[in-house]
Amino acid sequence: MRTSRLQLLAAAGVAVASLALTACQDGTGTRDEGASASQPVASAPSGDSSQAPKESASDSGGNDSSANGSSANGSSGDAAGTGDSGGKGSSAGKGSSAGKGSASGGSDDGSSSFNPCNGSNTSVTAEPVSRPVNHMLITVENTGSQNCDLTYYPVLRFDEMQWVPQPIEDSKPQAVVTLAPGESAYAGVLLSAADGSGSGGATGKKLTVGFQGRTPNSDGGPAAIPSLPAKGVYYDSSLTVTYWQSSMDDALAY
Repeated sequence: MRTSRLQLLAAAGVAVASLALTACQDGTGTRDEGASASQPVASAPSGDSSQAPKESASDSGGNDSSANGSSANGSSGDAAGTGDSGGKGSSAGKGSSAGKGSASGGSDDGSSSFNPCNGSNTSVTAEPVSRPVNHMLITVENTGSQNCDLTYYPVLRFDEMQWVPQPIEDSKPQAVVTLAPGESAYAGVLLSAADGSGSGGATGKKLTVGFQGRTPNSDGGPAAIPSLPAKGVYYDSSLTVTYWQSSMDDALAY
């Protein structure tokens, strides 16, 4: 028993000596405990520091993504810039629409591109034909150096007649007849009724062929006066004329 107590006392003395030695090395036992307590804390920051790079990596990743986002925004900004340039393109479109405006404003561009056929840039002939009976064919050839347009139908006048022959509406073409230099167009004229039902018959010695402009009954320029047969041309109240046609057959089909 005594031996055991001695061993316990000896062990206690060793422990006290160890504590005293530790206190002497660290200054105070309290600081040592704090230091020893700080070790887990230090290990915690080290754990946090090990996580910190991950967070910083994610932050950097966020920065990267934000950089990407900013670059994406930049690209979208560029795209927006492209859109702006596209807008400029559309403003160019507006420029073209301005062209439309000037075209609609209008008529200035339209009128400059419209070149009517008339007595100054064509050669006109008028010849009676055997078939169909009581018909005459008017031929207009473009003798100018530019295309010209034949609108509507010829306005005919024999001698000093006071009325204008009406057009045959069924002969109206789908589009204006345009003649290149050297090309010809035609109009057919029904001079008199084959069954004699017409009235006010007369023999014309002079024929004036008038041309229309862009609108019906507008002035298309100088008229033409083609020569007629020496005996003249008989006509009556049935006198009618076709619209200008691109082919002779179409002109004589009515």
